[in-house]
Amino acid sequence: MRLRCAVLDDFQRVATEVADWSPVADQVEVVSFDTHLDGEDALAAALADFDLVVTLRERVPFPGSLIARLPRLKLIVASGMRNSVIDYAAAEKHGVTVCGTTSSSTPPVELTWALLLGLARGLVEENNALRSGGPWQSTVGADLHGRRLGLLGLGKIGSRVARVGLAFGMHVSAWSQNLTEERTDEIGVELAPSREDLLADSDFVSIHLALSDRTRGLLGPAELAILKPTAYLINTSRAAIVDQEALLAALHEGRIAGAGIDVFDIEPLPADHPMRTAPRLLATPHLGYVSRANYATYYGQAVENIRAFLGGAPVRRLP
Repeated sequence: MRLRCAVLDDFQRVATEVADWSPVADQVEVVSFDTHLDGEDALAAALADFDLVVTLRERVPFPGSLIARLPRLKLIVASGMRNSVIDYAAAEKHGVTVCGTTSSSTPPVELTWALLLGLARGLVEENNALRSGGPWQSTVGADLHGRRLGLLGLGKIGSRVARVGLAFGMHVSAWSQNLTEERTDEIGVELAPSREDLLADSDFVSIHLALSDRTRGLLGPAELAILKPTAYLINTSRAAIVDQEALLAALHEGRIAGAGIDVFDIEPLPADHPMRTAPRLLATPHLGYVSRANYATYYGQAVENIRAFLGGAPVRRLP
């Protein structure tokens, strides 16, 4: 009798198309969920008959209380090699192996620039007007050349965003709590003296930090108040780094020119969530990692992990 594998949040219904599942087809029945399972009770009911779970990013929490309600569960495969919503101790206690996959930094870099450029040139507003017979030109674009791009974080993603900014002729500066001048010199950008200096001087601020106790709420009401009224904020990292209520207030009150947001406090966003109707906001439904090549990696390595697990070979263990 084959084991059952649940693939969660397969919104585009491509998990079994972008990767070859034939190596485990004789042993595993794959069931894809194209709608989000919200809440522990819904997850416990839907996954009761599954032995394996493939979960996408950190959208579905697996606390110890849920793992305890899934006695058949033997393996969780998470996309990426970092996942903060799985209780690893509980998984080990219940004999559940947790493993991950590699993930490319290219898609979030590209989406960061899609959001930044879309905001700077009013692309959504102008496109909507053109298609609906509205006014011919109604916005004046914000220039990139000669403007300052401030980066919160200069890791794998932040450094690549920085190089694109330099190619546009922007002045690029960066700050994070442990960032050194040696690192900024290596990338060819300036080290901002402080977070406050970076926020005050930048025309565009883009966030590329991992979520931790130190970065949660890093930009609150006081920090957002430092931004220029002509500045734009881009967040393709984690929603909790920015105080969501403070951001909504800044957008509604026109205290910043706009924001490009790909990450939210609740995902998927409820239909009545205020982020859906906020002014000066260009928002995407967490598409930072969503590309065909990245999905091929996620699901291809998920198959590899499942095959290794079933054969008793090493898997890419988390954490």
